[in-house]
Amino acid sequence: MSLLFQNLPEEIISLSRKIYGRHFELDPKLADEYDNRQKRMMYNDILYNLGYLDAAVRLGDEKIFTEYSVWLYRLLCHLMKNFSRDKIRDQMTAHFSVMRSAVLEDPFFYDKEKAAVYLDLATEAVIRDCDEYTESGDFSMTEHFEIKKQYLETLLNNDTKKAMDFISDTLKSGVKLEDIYKILEGAMHDVGDLWHKNKISVDKEHYITSATQTAMSQFYPIIYSNTEKNGYLLLSCAVGSELHEMGIRMISDLFEYHGWDTVYLGAAVPMGDILSAIEENRPDLIALSVTMPPHLVLCKEIADSIRELYPRVLIAVGGRAFTTTGKIWEKWDVDVYAEDAQQLLAWAERAIAEKAGGKRI
Repeated sequence: MSLLFQNLPEEIISLSRKIYGRHFELDPKLADEYDNRQKRMMYNDILYNLGYLDAAVRLGDEKIFTEYSVWLYRLLCHLMKNFSRDKIRDQMTAHFSVMRSAVLEDPFFYDKEKAAVYLDLATEAVIRDCDEYTESGDFSMTEHFEIKKQYLETLLNNDTKKAMDFISDTLKSGVKLEDIYKILEGAMHDVGDLWHKNKISVDKEHYITSATQTAMSQFYPIIYSNTEKNGYLLLSCAVGSELHEMGIRMISDLFEYHGWDTVYLGAAVPMGDILSAIEENRPDLIALSVTMPPHLVLCKEIADSIRELYPRVLIAVGGRAFTTTGKIWEKWDVDVYAEDAQQLLAWAERAIAEKAGGKRI
């Protein structure tokens, strides 16, 4: 089972087994047509679908599941080139129909009606996307587009040294460190999109991620050379069992560069250890990052616990998971949602200045 859903409630695990079995009941030929590997993949896909539905229902945000469903539909279209978009649409909507009936029949599912509505909305979204979607280019249009494109093309050709030299020379040419990080962030978004379009493999995505982390490490002598500290402390981490932590690492680096002290916890940190780190370090600002939407549930639990135990600390949230919601952060007891490090840094400096006396929690 994926680390993403290792802590799914037992009722969701039980429901996934029922849905899995229902598919074989409806189409007995699958038992012979699918080998053991394909059957495992099918079951894991059901777990993923239920995990996203569970998060959407628990948080009361249908967009989490509809955005995921469209993302999944496009991924399958890229992977299953021997199937038409209409065929894949029909398979997905049929699966959602099976999920819907299983949820409504399940005596343990906590909010059947809401789940059924969200499945209906996801079905409509997939049907609509089948008719309307047009594929974008390989590289998104961002500031410093040509630099980002050249950096990525170098890594796509497996030339690590050339990419390291190129990004280092870009800084020497006068491009600000903050902009370098935005270039690298944009490059990683494009890498994720290239994987989603089935244009690069997982191993290539991991290689480029690792190379970009190495590129960032080149700037640490500059980041930590700033000895003029402002007396404030940022504590940051990525929430959940996932290992997507580059974005929050960039935030920690740029806060350090601008005079903050930082405690960067990395990824996959249990909630109890996050709270212990807050007690030990007494930060002025805590930044929580989420990449995979199912971890939004845990993020809210962590934010609520922090607010209860440390009511004066500032709490910021961000990460790609929040872009798949209907501005869910507005319903949470947090201080700010930020799209990137520069936005959060500017907000934090204003907010800290406004706090009476600049006192710690």
